[in-house]
Amino acid sequence: MSTTQETTTTINLTDAAAAKVAELVKQEGNPELALRVAVRPGGCSGYSYEMFFDSEFAADDLVSQFGDVRVVVDPSSLPLIVGATLDFKDGLQGAGFSINNPNAQRSCGCGSSFS
Repeated sequence: MSTTQETTTTINLTDAAAAKVAELVKQEGNPELALRVAVRPGGCSGYSYEMFFDSEFAADDLVSQFGDVRVVVDPSSLPLIVGATLDFKDGLQGAGFSINNPNAQRSCGCGSSFS
């Protein structure tokens, strides 16, 4: 594993999101995993979010720590999601993660892409 820069200004996690990510990492059985949040070209509005567990980091990745949970963001995604908040809701309408991104000028109806 490469050395990464530590920061707390990339993306925020609500308590519910941090708890759910910690639970999922525990289920994976690898405490070295971090949640990677990225933005990729695509989707109906121009960009789409990508989230997955990762244990390999580049030297220029930015890492935020939320208790036992680490969130990793690559430098090219950072300007598009800095200041965003990742939340997790579990209710009658279904369960899932959502991102509230102040950098998004518009988003699509499916909620998975933005511009």
